[in-house]
Amino acid sequence: MTQHSLRGRRALLAASAALAAAPLAPALAQQHSHAGHTAAAPAAGAARLPERTKLKLTWNATALCTSPIAVAEREGIFDRYNLDVELINFGASTEALLEAIATGHADAGVGMALRWLKPLEQGFDVRITAGTHGGCMRLLGGKGTGITEDLASLRGKTIGVTDMAAPDKNFFSILLARHGVNPERDVTWKVYPANVFELALSRGEVQAIALGDPLAWQFRRRLDLVEVSTNLHEDYAHRACCVLGVRGSLIRSNRPVAAALTQALIDAQQLVNGNHDLAARTFAAYAPGGVSVAEMSEILQSHTHGHSPVGAQLRDELQAYITDLKRINVIRANTDPARMAERISATVLS
Repeated sequence: MTQHSLRGRRALLAASAALAAAPLAPALAQQHSHAGHTAAAPAAGAARLPERTKLKLTWNATALCTSPIAVAEREGIFDRYNLDVELINFGASTEALLEAIATGHADAGVGMALRWLKPLEQGFDVRITAGTHGGCMRLLGGKGTGITEDLASLRGKTIGVTDMAAPDKNFFSILLARHGVNPERDVTWKVYPANVFELALSRGEVQAIALGDPLAWQFRRRLDLVEVSTNLHEDYAHRACCVLGVRGSLIRSNRPVAAALTQALIDAQQLVNGNHDLAARTFAAYAPGGVSVAEMSEILQSHTHGHSPVGAQLRDELQAYITDLKRINVIRANTDPARMAERISATVLS
């Protein structure tokens, strides 16, 4: 798919999301009240909890795509549902994060589906209740390396990643395989800290890098790299990459709380989808150095924060990812994608 076609798809998605969000607009518009002001009423069909409820929510406070969480806190969206949410910046391994949720040290978390699915295959008592958005991973090639927007141009090249289980490594392995490039034999993956990518490119140790925003966007702009692909390529333009996982025992014992949290985060995604500048300003306190508010707003426009699947649509998207991961030998060959998608997800919104 050409970059022009991809932009067209993004525009169509944004327009569809705006239409979907329209009923929420009056309520969301009242949310520019900030801390200390009375929260607006919940969106139609969502239940405000009868009692103030405390929750611990884990997130990656340096990932721009999680900015709707900061927006939900600052704009009173959690308050709208009578939730008192403590945000925990979780920098440990995915397995440790999921274990923290499963064992009650946290109640929920937001993370990348392509990092979570393998650990969830092992049986953590965590259920995915919603996708949060699409977009935020980029595959970038150095100029003068022979790399173009054609994925086949990666054959024989070395790609830098932050770790061998990184979601971008998994995603672009899937995409390469789709395009006839064997991700295990036709390319070499090399692990570096993200802050070493520029040096590795300059020395020719890698010819491409796979990384998430905002760092990927910064590298592309500053180093004038070729954007080979993103995780909004082809049919992935209609798929969420980040998800909300909720402690299984919480869903079983108090489904309304899980529903309130899920709806609050969907509301925040819709607000961000219609107001990238607000999200960028809110996230400025968490952003890595060197990223301006204007740049963050531009990055957010390239994501699909209006796409937050739940229920059957969510299960379909998870099943598709599980099938993809089987094809690149991440998920076990005998795992049934439909059954796994059913087991690891939960419908909490009517």
